[in-house]
Amino acid sequence: MYLKRTIYNRLVEWKNDTDHSTLEINGARQVGKTYIINKFADEQFHHKIYINLFEQSGKQFQKCLRQATVWEPGAKRPQHPLHDAFQLFEPDFTDSTDTVIIIDEIQESAEIYNCIREFTRHFQAHFIITGSYLGQILAPEFRYSSGDLTRIVIYTLSFEEFLQAYDETLYRQYLSLPSAPSQDDALHKGLKTAYDIYLQIGGYPNVVKTYLEKRSIEKARGALIKIIDTFTNESTRYFTDILDTSVFTQIFLSVCRILSRESRGLEDSISEELQKLVTRDYSSNITKAVCNRAISWLYFSGILGFCAKITEMDILDFKPACRCYFMDTGLASYYLSLTGLDSRSVAGTLNENYVYINLKKRQDFPEEIAFETPAFATYRGGEIDFIAQSIRSSTRYLVEVKSGKGTAATALKALEHGKAHRLLYLKGDTKGGIDDKIETLPIYLLERYQFI
Repeated sequence: MYLKRTIYNRLVEWKNDTDHSTLEINGARQVGKTYIINKFADEQFHHKIYINLFEQSGKQFQKCLRQATVWEPGAKRPQHPLHDAFQLFEPDFTDSTDTVIIIDEIQESAEIYNCIREFTRHFQAHFIITGSYLGQILAPEFRYSSGDLTRIVIYTLSFEEFLQAYDETLYRQYLSLPSAPSQDDALHKGLKTAYDIYLQIGGYPNVVKTYLEKRSIEKARGALIKIIDTFTNESTRYFTDILDTSVFTQIFLSVCRILSRESRGLEDSISEELQKLVTRDYSSNITKAVCNRAISWLYFSGILGFCAKITEMDILDFKPACRCYFMDTGLASYYLSLTGLDSRSVAGTLNENYVYINLKKRQDFPEEIAFETPAFATYRGGEIDFIAQSIRSSTRYLVEVKSGKGTAATALKALEHGKAHRLLYLKGDTKGGIDDKIETLPIYLLERYQFI
């Protein structure tokens, strides 16, 4: 089953760009990076070389590289050792614009990663590098190749991508919204049903495929658990002081409990708050340093994302990493279900997590909204779910995720006092509408919305 991904168009744009660069694909494990890259390469190039540094092809290429670069003082130096290495690896290799070379799991070799500048500047062939744990390249032996890389992040499937696979007819109707508002009850009911399923299973391709084949949330969750187990077991190989993979589960459950609080942010950083919870509730053997490194690992691995706090609606009082969210609603749903929270609290937290992910994507290049990360705000003793400021017009939006007939008194007060230009309500039980500076939107249409 092929799941259409919108990122494919970005890959084509990179190929056609006259500014020749190496493409670095970031993203969490199991988001479909290898599949979409190979599909793109097979369809857009005449020649493809695929090297996986985790597999036999990686060992073979490294052997070719060593042989091509061997040199003894006094002997003639090889003129094009990297070209020679690829020629040894693939005798039919031709350095042309119709050739693409994919190096997967690049984090396994600093030596190869550090060749990026030469890949970009000395080859006509296109290069794509990718890895599930590119946070590893922060180690000193990995050199940063500024100016030679184009970076693209691949996330789990968005709701829009899920909807296209779930119901093509419903998807086509969805594409006309919200620019052409509809009062069709059946349409909105269908979209809300699809959205609720998406919140529970998330967007990992294998999880989505399992759901579409079995039409069972339980079966889909089983596929998700396998992904979690693979990630946590593989992650321990990068740590010398984390022997028990349960530390990641403890962090995930603590994130859920923090997200479910009614508070105005944290007194400490999210790392310090999580460390307190993990130590208090689970294990006093987990040190602050270990907890902080594990959280950073989860961030660089694309599992968690940070959210900042803007105090009293003053954008200059910007405090990073005051809250964190899951980068997949299926993960959030799974761990929230283990906390014992009531269904209303779980639904509210999942909706908020979904909005966070959407705002985070809008901060990738080309950026649509400002700030380093998504941010929430405090004002006059209350809290506002999110602030989004348009890059194009500097229009500032207050974003409130509401269920039922909630009015968001703090956001209304901030809007009245001129702290923002617009207020956006995101609800699940509405068909939408506009009243002066206040706009109401069905939450399942957020991906169609533009911050202008």
